[in-house]
Amino acid sequence: LPRDHPDRHPGGVLMRVAISACLLGAPVRYDGGSKPVSEVLELSEKVDVLRVCPETASGLPVPRPPAEQLGGRVLLADGRDVTEDFDLGARRCLDAVRRSPVQLAVLKAKSPSCGVGLVYDGTYSGRLVPGQGVFAARLEREGICVVTEDTVRACKPSVEHPVAIVLGSGLGHLGS
Repeated sequence: LPRDHPDRHPGGVLMRVAISACLLGAPVRYDGGSKPVSEVLELSEKVDVLRVCPETASGLPVPRPPAEQLGGRVLLADGRDVTEDFDLGARRCLDAVRRSPVQLAVLKAKSPSCGVGLVYDGTYSGRLVPGQGVFAARLEREGICVVTEDTVRACKPSVEHPVAIVLGSGLGHLGS
């Protein structure tokens, strides 16, 4: 793209965005599925994408029982404690993010790895509680702006200005 093309970040390069692999259509979820989101796919065509999945980065198999957070631990529905696996995957993906100049991460809502603001409560009842996914929390501690696919849907980036997802959403600090 030309240096003055509107899809470029203010430094003249495409903005690098970490995006959950499942939101891009990769079959990495616990059930072997994916959760592609058209607005996220559209955004991915306009930015430099770093595809991330902390759960598969840890070596957890696909498929596997679902996991939820409970009492500071991550447990599979069958009772196995996978906290260390989730920590390992989060560390590996954070290392990849650190190697790239990522300013924004678009992560899967409600996930025990990637949830932002809300996660499932650990009872496998579908009940949500305030909280952060293991990876999302690490990214935020690094000062990286973390949103879910819900933010991307709500902001619907335009073809002309793909980083518009941050404008008007309280995330304008990404523009600098």
